[in-house]
Amino acid sequence: MPEPIVFIVRHRIKGGRREGFRKHYRDSIPPTFESKPQTSAQLAYENPEGTEVTLVRLFRDADALDLQLQGADERSKITYEFIQPLHIEIFGEPGPSTLERMKKIASSGVAVSIHPTYLGGFIR
Repeated sequence: MPEPIVFIVRHRIKGGRREGFRKHYRDSIPPTFESKPQTSAQLAYENPEGTEVTLVRLFRDADALDLQLQGADERSKITYEFIQPLHIEIFGEPGPSTLERMKKIASSGVAVSIHPTYLGGFIR
C-alpha cells in the first residue's frame, strides 16, 4: 500500500488583500477539484486575526503530490498577489520532483520541513 503524504503550507495574507484572497481561493476550488483528482483533500484555515492562512492537502502517495505541483508556478503567480508563503511542511516521503521544488523554495527564504518517516495510521 502506498504511503500517504500530507502537505501543509502557511501563508501571510498581504495587507488589505484578505477578502480578495478569500474570493480567489473559493473560486479556485472547483477547477482544482476537477483537474487534480489525485488530491484527496484540500482545506484552508485562517488565523483569528485574518493575517495568515494555512492550506492542508492530503495525497494518497508521493506521485499524487507531484501531480498536484505540476503547473503550480503558473497558478502561484496570481495567488501570490494575495499571499506570501512562510512555511511548508511535508509529512511522508516526497518524490524526487517535489524534493527539487522544495530545495528551490527553501533557497528563496521560505522555511521547508520534511518529516519522511510514516509510522502508520488510517484514512477513512
